[in-house]
Amino acid sequence: NAFKSIKESNDWNDLSEARKRIVEKSIKEAVLEGVSLDDEKRERFNEIVQELKRLSEKFSENVLDATKKFERLVTDKKEIEGLPATALGLAAQTAISKGHENATPENGPWIITLDAPSYLSVMKYCQNRSLREEVFRAFVTRASSDDLDNTEIINQILKLRLEKAQLLGYNNYAEVSMAMKMANVDKAQELIEKLRVAAWGPAKKEVEEIKIFSKKQGAPEAGNLTHWDISFWSERLRESKYDINEEELRPYFTLPKVMDGLFSLANMLFGISVEPADGLAPVWHNDVQFYCLKDPNGTPVAYFYFDPYSRPSEKRGGAWMNEVVSRSRLLSRDNSSVRLPIAHVVCNQMPPVGDKPSLMTFREVETVFHEFGHALQHMLTKQDEGLVAGIRGVEWDAVELPSQFMENWCYHRNTLMSIAKHYETGESLSEDVYQKLLAAKTFLSGWSTLRQIRFATVDLELHSSFIPDGSETIYDVDQRVCSKTQVIPLFPEDRFLCSFSHIFAGGYAAGYYSYMWAEVLSADAFSAFEDAGLNDEEAVTETGKRFRDTVLALGGGKAPLEVFVEFRGREPSPEALLRHNGLLPVPA
Repeated sequence: NAFKSIKESNDWNDLSEARKRIVEKSIKEAVLEGVSLDDEKRERFNEIVQELKRLSEKFSENVLDATKKFERLVTDKKEIEGLPATALGLAAQTAISKGHENATPENGPWIITLDAPSYLSVMKYCQNRSLREEVFRAFVTRASSDDLDNTEIINQILKLRLEKAQLLGYNNYAEVSMAMKMANVDKAQELIEKLRVAAWGPAKKEVEEIKIFSKKQGAPEAGNLTHWDISFWSERLRESKYDINEEELRPYFTLPKVMDGLFSLANMLFGISVEPADGLAPVWHNDVQFYCLKDPNGTPVAYFYFDPYSRPSEKRGGAWMNEVVSRSRLLSRDNSSVRLPIAHVVCNQMPPVGDKPSLMTFREVETVFHEFGHALQHMLTKQDEGLVAGIRGVEWDAVELPSQFMENWCYHRNTLMSIAKHYETGESLSEDVYQKLLAAKTFLSGWSTLRQIRFATVDLELHSSFIPDGSETIYDVDQRVCSKTQVIPLFPEDRFLCSFSHIFAGGYAAGYYSYMWAEVLSADAFSAFEDAGLNDEEAVTETGKRFRDTVLALGGGKAPLEVFVEFRGREPSPEALLRHNGLLPVPA
């Protein structure tokens, strides 16, 4: 009511755009939480919320239990020929944990599970086709039978989400999901279809290339490649074409050199210097570094903690950025200056050993650039209203723009060559390896794009046009979607939906499209630098300033489409993403 009073007051037109956004978003959030419903409807709304919470938890439990249930004991090493040493070590470790105390990576026994590292290593490396089939079948039918069957839970979730949407006055749940996002249902579907059409032809060619390659290798299954063959033979094809071993590249990427290159890039693009500020703030571990960002005049504008190394006993895996405090005028100590933003960036790199520095894979380099992109949006905001400063208040499907944008620079020759120096010899990465990295980026991009499109499309269909208890089942919808998104016909017993936790137990219901939406935004933003000329430092700096003054500075204080148009001069286009992924037709 307080926010509604503000909006209806005579002072409304005098408020800044950022303050109007705060009020309007707060009202919309409250409405979506059911506060404007009458007592009877609100009671039903709250019942639905509680029941959906219970069903999502049950969905997750079933997926977890079904995943744990599958164990394949292997005693003959020939059965798992092709698995790399890391996968054998994991399988032996699993066997030890299951009571086979004498298991070793070399002699077994080994246990294969449906946990991602075990499953993926079998699908990519195991030469035993029948084992690949067995593991694949188990994986795509998880949580679809007996007391762990999620089918009815999915139906209940979809039914309740639809009822919830209708109570709020919406036609379907997709509209509810997108009420607080940058896209709407039509725009998301339009983008997905553009990408699908562009990816279909290349994906068919990719599968044909895999078939030809497997035939040349004498594979008996070459004429009839199916779902449990594609990962295996595409990995062999990738090795033969690009021969890039991530581990062999580690000596070229030392963490100190990578961070120096990243900070130099930020200086060129955004006119900031990043300086160590250790001792200025307390840290939670000796590995943690504290940095200050300064503008060209040497004035501090932000700070961040960097916690780079893996500590398995006290730190979860992965990488992330989060805020410590946001920029805020209201919360400054003297109420006249501004409280400066502070971020933390956390990674799990291999720690230095003796005289050897922390060595990174190329994927880890991309990850550091990605997380620093998030941190830059938090730290370079010009918003003084804390609720829309930095990453706060940015629509969910637009928040990955700066992070994915920064990843593009890992493939920029000058940037990559400035950080890729062998830690012992000082030798630069060879041109041959650089070209292979570029080529590998677009390897199987048609196939991969269609895979994501399947997930995004079935998600939107189930939450926009699907009628629970109607003539179509959830599996009919998936089958129909797959006829347009899968080059190889869908495996008949595929019950992937029963383990699609993103949309039934995570925050991605009617939101899976956002992965591609954000990629379009970031690729299009990077193409502004390509248009300016990546090797023209003056033009890059000028474009970088524009990016800083819009995408990074405006935070959640302005609608993301308006921010993007202010930077790019037009609405986003998928063309740059298609070009970067090698999915645009090559002119004759």
